[in-house]
Amino acid sequence: MSRDIIALDNLSKSYGVDEVVKGVSFTLSPGESVALLGHNGAGKTTLMKLMLGLIRPNGGTVSVLGAEPGSRAGRAARRDIGFLPESVAFQGSMTGSELLRYYARLKRAPLKQCTELLERVGLTAAAKKRIKTYSKGMRQRLGLAQALLGDPKLLLLDEPTTGLDPASRQSFYATLHRLTEEGVSVLLSSHALTEVEAQTDRVAIMNDGVLVACGTLAELRQAAELPVHIEVQVGSGEDAATVAAMDRSALRINNHAVDFNCRPSRKMALVRQIAALGGVVQDMEIHAPSLDALYAHFRDQEKRP
Repeated sequence: MSRDIIALDNLSKSYGVDEVVKGVSFTLSPGESVALLGHNGAGKTTLMKLMLGLIRPNGGTVSVLGAEPGSRAGRAARRDIGFLPESVAFQGSMTGSELLRYYARLKRAPLKQCTELLERVGLTAAAKKRIKTYSKGMRQRLGLAQALLGDPKLLLLDEPTTGLDPASRQSFYATLHRLTEEGVSVLLSSHALTEVEAQTDRVAIMNDGVLVACGTLAELRQAAELPVHIEVQVGSGEDAATVAAMDRSALRINNHAVDFNCRPSRKMALVRQIAALGGVVQDMEIHAPSLDALYAHFRDQEKRP
């Protein structure tokens, strides 16, 4: 029996003639954190709705916590899922504490958790204030608190850091890190590529309903074979010419620096050659392809005939 928290096999979903999810296969393991990336309309939110059992697929299978979401077993398993939608809409006349207690009763979670969760998301001071007085970031943090009710085994988070300031984002990812260490699985969708680059175990990229890539950053870089950028600082134009002559991938040269864009397979050999020059080289920085570059590569690759 599979231990996967989520298992999608050739999953598809259509609305009339519009196919919004096309043959997606994907798994999520216990304690794993995966970022789901894609443009608006790529199919990310539809995938989450399929996992929650809010809509049914037209083809393929979906298993969440060992059950089909729309089945009786799936409805029972949903108590172990925490969900934060992209746009949270709460009753503004309620206080933060009242709202969280309301959701705790719906989920049959201990009411004592409410105080602990409000403190965890930094809303203790605002617990007795009306939600209509909350900023967007505060409402987002309240949404995260309700998603954590009942100690879920799986978190589905749709654009969870929208409206959060840098300090709140840092706190949010620290919370997620602690949860995954405890065995909680996390699937979050985001447009903030730079933000999730160092915060998740794997990255899944959607484009027009298709899962075009999925893997660790190292795996995606290996598959994409995008060039590695190396910046070499030198002391004179003569030194720059010496360095630039080492490889035809030299791009930019001036009296102080030489830039290379080399193939990944050539990187280590070139680094050794540069280091062997000794005092000619004052400094060197190596930049692997960013998640932004990888996202653009796989998205554009899917469009090519």
